[in-house]
Amino acid sequence: MVVLVILMLVVTVLAVAVVGVVAVPAHRRGRDVLTAKGEGVARAARQRVGTLGRTRARTH
Repeated sequence: MVVLVILMLVVTVLAVAVVGVVAVPAHRRGRDVLTAKGEGVARAARQRVGTLGRTRARTH
């Protein structure tokens, strides 16, 4: 079980390293990380979460 947990941590660190090597420099150069459709999905999700937070705040 310990080996499995260690391997999962290694995979997570490798994934973060790949994002750091690819996405961060591209974003700094002004390129979008998400496509236009992805930006729309992210914007819609942010709006839904904001609406949900306001709705739940009024119910308590």
